[in-house]
Amino acid sequence: MKMIKGALAALAVATPLHAAEGERIQVTGEIIDTWCYFSGVMGGPDAVIGTAHHACALWCSAGGIPVGLLAEDGTVYMVLKIEGSAASAGGDTQLKLASHVITADGLVYERDGLKYLVVEDVVADLDIQVENHLDYGTVPGFAIPKDQR
Repeated sequence: MKMIKGALAALAVATPLHAAEGERIQVTGEIIDTWCYFSGVMGGPDAVIGTAHHACALWCSAGGIPVGLLAEDGTVYMVLKIEGSAASAGGDTQLKLASHVITADGLVYERDGLKYLVVEDVVADLDIQVENHLDYGTVPGFAIPKDQR
């Protein structure tokens, strides 16, 4: 019994009682589809942003894939909430911002090397800024039958 009490006491000391406080930041970047960006399934990082990836970003967001914010310095923030929404950052709540470059004001949290962003205010919505569909097309190559490429 002493051993169990000792283990529970050690666990209580090692387990934080509350979440770490976030750091307030203001960051500018594009709202991205995190699945395609990180998996590479639709091509490299340049092909999964902007107008070349807008339609897919809409489908992924509507399907519940969490959105991210690709900052100008290349940092990717996983977006947990935007403007106090009780809903997640995926789904229909973010369709209006897919592929848009925004300036976000909010709290950033970091854990295990990942950065998470709770956007409290979209300070600026600059619409879609990366026009790369002429270079990459609007449909990924693997989605087009070989005889029609």
